[in-house]
Amino acid sequence: MEYQILLESLGPCGINCRKCFAFKNGSIKQESVKLKNSLGNFDIYAKRFNELLDAPVFSKYPDFKEMLDYFASGTCLGCRKQECHLFKSCNVRNCHKEKSVDFCFQCSEFPCNNSGFDIHLEQRWILINQRMKEVGVEKYFEEIKDKPRY
Repeated sequence: MEYQILLESLGPCGINCRKCFAFKNGSIKQESVKLKNSLGNFDIYAKRFNELLDAPVFSKYPDFKEMLDYFASGTCLGCRKQECHLFKSCNVRNCHKEKSVDFCFQCSEFPCNNSGFDIHLEQRWILINQRMKEVGVEKYFEEIKDKPRY
């Protein structure tokens, strides 16, 4: 795989941007748009099915639709092109530029206390970067490219 594609897919922290719900061309947005199109004007039918089928789950359709609309509206271009939409305290984007590295594991100070991540994300960040260092970026990407991010 071309290294540039890897850089467009993986943030400097190693997380797969293409699997993020906020990513403009990501799988979550694409699948959400498809589902919205498949459902069409389901609002009317959800009300009817709630009564006809005695299935109260259909009364929750407006909430589901709101979430689906949100997933279908992702606009993020990825962490290498703009600030992260999810982790406002992330310091990795600026740090990787300052250190002139593509990924955190390439930095002599990794792991550091400068990520800005909470404990859950920090642990994941460390494991991801250790794996990339162990097997290489290309092999790591092959391992995770089809897996859900969450």
